Amino acid sequence: MPSVGAHPAPGPCDEADSDASVIERSWDDPDAFAVLFDRYADDIHRYAARRLGAEVADDLMAETFVVAFQQRRRYDLTRPQARPWLYGIVTNLVGQHRRAEARRLKALARVAGASPAEGEPLADRVAARVSAENSRAQLAGALAGLPARHRDVLLLIAWGDLDYAEAAEALGVPVGTVRSRLHRARTKLRGALGGSDPTALHEETEETDRG
Repeated sequence: MPSVGAHPAPGPCDEADSDASVIERSWDDPDAFAVLFDRYADDIHRYAARRLGAEVADDLMAETFVVAFQQRRRYDLTRPQARPWLYGIVTNLVGQHRRAEARRLKALARVAGASPAEGEPLADRVAARVSAENSRAQLAGALAGLPARHRDVLLLIAWGDLDYAEAAEALGVPVGTVRSRLHRARTKLRGALGGSDPTALHEETEETDRG
């Protein structure tokens, strides 16, 4: 018979369980934490690869979940979704590689395709690819010019697909700070890209949904 005040033994995780429930269960059953890995590892890996490159994404993703596991008892169980928490961890890890990220963005900014010759077979397709490469190079250069804290907000929203509240939770700042940093980042990005902003779709969608 369990003692008074004892917690019941955790049962197996269900797919419908909230992330908070999974984390709480993992306090007594560490293997349960694997559910969180299964849910979010691909997303974290994709984000890490876009920030620092595919060659380090595996290590960064693995380290994210190691840190999360070590900190699981400090997780705020009133927050049912752990996704912002995990993105906050991986963003902090990216922050330990600021120089590497800056070098990568500057290197990408120097990579632009050469224009195809007149009459070249598949010229239209080649031209479209060249245009896309040039656009990516310009975007990389513009991102490299952003302050790190502004870049983090912008890319959590544009590449991590977090909303303002989730980005604020990930970074441990007020929503108003997220909005301010995002506005400054987008303003600088548009200035560097001649008025265009290829990262703005998520923001426009969120504004529409909120309206």
